[in-house]
Amino acid sequence: MRIAASIARLFAMDDTTWARHASPWSVWTRVLSLPPLLAAIWSHAWLGWWAVVPIGIIVLWLWLNPRLFAPPEHTDTWASKATFGERVWLNRASVPVPAHHSRIATLLTALSGISFFAAVYGAAINNLALTAGAGSLSWLAKMWFADRMVWLYEDMKDKNPIYRSWLR
Repeated sequence: MRIAASIARLFAMDDTTWARHASPWSVWTRVLSLPPLLAAIWSHAWLGWWAVVPIGIIVLWLWLNPRLFAPPEHTDTWASKATFGERVWLNRASVPVPAHHSRIATLLTALSGISFFAAVYGAAINNLALTAGAGSLSWLAKMWFADRMVWLYEDMKDKNPIYRSWLR
């Protein structure tokens, strides 16, 4: 739980930022950021140390993304509910979530994280099979996690008035 909290602090997600991140534009453009990030890392093969420029641009994009889009008019979409579920998941120390959600979310987070680092390593050593395979696995695990967060939000929205207030 400490790693997720540390990442959340790093991204400085306050209520306003979360409301903006609930925009499907924010969700889908962020979800599609993994291939450009891996390509930027891979680019060290021909850019050398200048590869830090495209890597930095992608990292900056990941930080700015939840802040750039207007809050959605309606939040009854899959993308919005996925972000709400992430908020519920990050708040699980204060408002516990059902065990069946916790087990799979933890497993998917670990799978996504391990395969992400394997993909980054693959890109760093310019190994196409490792980069593509681990990157695909990381992305699929993250998307499954996001889908699970929709389910978590649906199960938890009536257990906390704040959670319910996000839906409009």
